[in-house]
Amino acid sequence: AAIAAQASDTPAPAPAAGAADAEALAAEASAAVAAARAQADISAVSVASDFLALGGARAASTRGGLDRFWRDARTHTLHDPRRWKLQHLGNYELNGVAPPRSGIV
Repeated sequence: AAIAAQASDTPAPAPAAGAADAEALAAEASAAVAAARAQADISAVSVASDFLALGGARAASTRGGLDRFWRDARTHTLHDPRRWKLQHLGNYELNGVAPPRSGIV
């Protein structure tokens, strides 16, 4: 919850910001998004798993289609690994190295 609150508190760039300011703001925004997405990965899989656990064996059957929520959440976490987000986020917070702007984070 604290990560989501921090990500939502990230300031918007000023209209007349210079190039250096824009780079710093882009790095800050990228780090905030990475933190929020890393937390969302954990939450999505956890909620979907708990849902199936509460529903029992029938909830996991393909007949009702409820298993797709867990599968979809897991597919997204594998396609865009959390470990990369955490590595770039840690490097930014500890060493001041801006996250890549290639869409990885």
